[in-house]
Amino acid sequence: MPRSTLSVAIITLNEAENLSRTLASVLFADEIVVVDSGSSDGTVAIAKSFGAKVFVEPWKGFAGQKNSAIDRCTGTWVLSLDGDEELTAELQREISAMLAAEDGSGSPVDGYRLRLRHVFLGRWMRRGGYYPDFKLRLFRRMTAAGVEQRFSERVVHESVTVAGRVETMQHDFLHHGYPDLDIYLEHMNRYSTLGAQIIAGKGKGSRSVVAFCWNVVLVPVLTFLWNYGFRLGWMDGREGLLLHLYHSAYISWKYGKAWQMTRKRDPLRVG
Repeated sequence: MPRSTLSVAIITLNEAENLSRTLASVLFADEIVVVDSGSSDGTVAIAKSFGAKVFVEPWKGFAGQKNSAIDRCTGTWVLSLDGDEELTAELQREISAMLAAEDGSGSPVDGYRLRLRHVFLGRWMRRGGYYPDFKLRLFRRMTAAGVEQRFSERVVHESVTVAGRVETMQHDFLHHGYPDLDIYLEHMNRYSTLGAQIIAGKGKGSRSVVAFCWNVVLVPVLTFLWNYGFRLGWMDGREGLLLHLYHSAYISWKYGKAWQMTRKRDPLRVG
């Protein structure tokens, strides 16, 4: 039986501050594929310095860009990462052991959930529902039945649809996406717009006053109380307070923007 191989698929846009750390954590892979969407900060040069296969393509949305990277992979398995993520040494060894054990034996598993560790303002968010955050990122490029595994087409919160059996690995990978509040608030503003597009597209634009107040005010407040209080987010210090406070604001922004989108589209029916 041929040796199982691993391709790492990474999408990037101006990730020069993070990408070296990401690439250093996946050097054990057989292939690294980077699909960049027009970086201007040295991201492409860094990727090439690590021996990655680099392709520069117009932005097609999160799912479209990740699927484009998968299409360029040749390995038995694909590990999908963002440019600000990093595998721990323990997870590197666990994935390598899985690939080695599969050689000649054949595994019934078609995908693995990995445990994501969020790092916010330099601090690991251990509580409040943020850890472990399971993400299905490691999967066979093609199943034994010939099914190609890809990301679902969504404007945000895209996920892989795995046709077969899924298991969970025991070790972590890290997300370093929010080293300061400016970056976090900019991302939440952008993601809330994308989330609002999904809500408005489903016709759930908080048309009634009751629905508007529930989604824009009460849901964010209840989310904060649940995650910060009952799920012990307060134990993560000042960073935990800021994360849960601003995440609740993100929920309010998302529903407020969805209402605004629906109102612009159908002003006579929305108050």
